[in-house]
Amino acid sequence: MIIRVWGARGSLSAPGPATVGYGGNTSCVELELADGTTLILDAGSGIRELGQRLLERDPGELHICLTHLHLDHVEGLGFFAPLWRAGWRLRFLGPPSPTATLRERVSRYLSPPLFPIGLSEAPAEAVFEDAPREPWRVGSAVIEAQTVEHRGPTLGYRIEEEGHVLAYLPDHEPYLTAALDDKPEWISGWALAADADLLMHDSQYTDEEYRSRLGWGHSSVTHAAAFARAAGVRRLAMFHHDPMRSDRELEVLYDQVAATVQDDQDPPLIAREGLEIALGAGSRD
Repeated sequence: MIIRVWGARGSLSAPGPATVGYGGNTSCVELELADGTTLILDAGSGIRELGQRLLERDPGELHICLTHLHLDHVEGLGFFAPLWRAGWRLRFLGPPSPTATLRERVSRYLSPPLFPIGLSEAPAEAVFEDAPREPWRVGSAVIEAQTVEHRGPTLGYRIEEEGHVLAYLPDHEPYLTAALDDKPEWISGWALAADADLLMHDSQYTDEEYRSRLGWGHSSVTHAAAFARAAGVRRLAMFHHDPMRSDRELEVLYDQVAATVQDDQDPPLIAREGLEIALGAGSRD
């Protein structure tokens, strides 16, 4: 499983000289599975550039797993080139709702007045489904989705292939309803992250910021590190960076997290655009 980060920013795209090192695009991660299947996690602004890269190959099937429908996780869809090319088949999965289908909810964004062209006009074949309650297979991987603590219906994902596990929880407040010393299995998202090789986790706030943003649905870096330890994660990748956070400020937060790493954990990462990780074979740029 090869993991490529196309966007790791949270809440709002934040381009500019202060964020050029780690990138300003919002959440989008590409997985290249061993059998060649492409799986995409979230459709933030980072999916625009991914779409341009995908046009270099023949049209085929893509699987897009949405954690939730806040704008920073779907804002790139209107500029995702395969959606506007005939021959592509896009299978979207996301959180269920008792009031509207996933297609209806995504169409609220991809329709006037928020967007000039409606989703129904897209030439690609686009299928929208609620994520299954039980694990399911995509290509050579097994995927599991569970609801996690965040405002609005939100999923976290666990992707396992050839004995290696990626846990993806970009918007998550694990200690809103649990204490640091609670039994791990009581913590939101624990089952998804348990013993994962890599955890891409919400690390939006400093401890001071979190105290005034309790219940907003995001994690402090201290809580992200504590959650990774509680779940027995091998390596934490800090993700969903605050749009106001400069590259240097991210590195200061990294130093705080790195100081808490235990002997059985690998050094943490700051997720950045262009980062490529092959699970089981280290990482490469």
